[in-house]
Amino acid sequence: MPRPAWSLHAYQLIEPDEQLDLFACREVRLHLVARQLELGEFADRTLCGGLLPAQPRWRGLDRPMLRDARLCPGCRSAFEAQRRGVRPPWPEC
Repeated sequence: MPRPAWSLHAYQLIEPDEQLDLFACREVRLHLVARQLELGEFADRTLCGGLLPAQPRWRGLDRPMLRDARLCPGCRSAFEAQRRGVRPPWPEC
C-alpha cells in the first residue's frame, strides 16, 4: 500500500531534558522537527524556527502528542500548515 504524501512518520518530537539549552528555546516545550532534512533548508532548526538543543532527546511523533499542552504553539501551527500543504515562514520561538 503506498504511503500518503503527508504522515506523522515525517516528523520527530524533541523532549526537553533537565537542563535547558542556552541557545535553543528556554521554555519547557516539546518541539517538532522534520525527520527528512531537505537541501537548502536549515538543518538545525525546529518547525517553529528555534535552534535544536546540543543533545536533543528524540521521540517518534504520535497523534496524542499533538494535543499535549507542552507542544510549542509555533511548531503546532507550522505542522498544521504543512499538513494542509502550505509552507509557512518560521516565526521566532
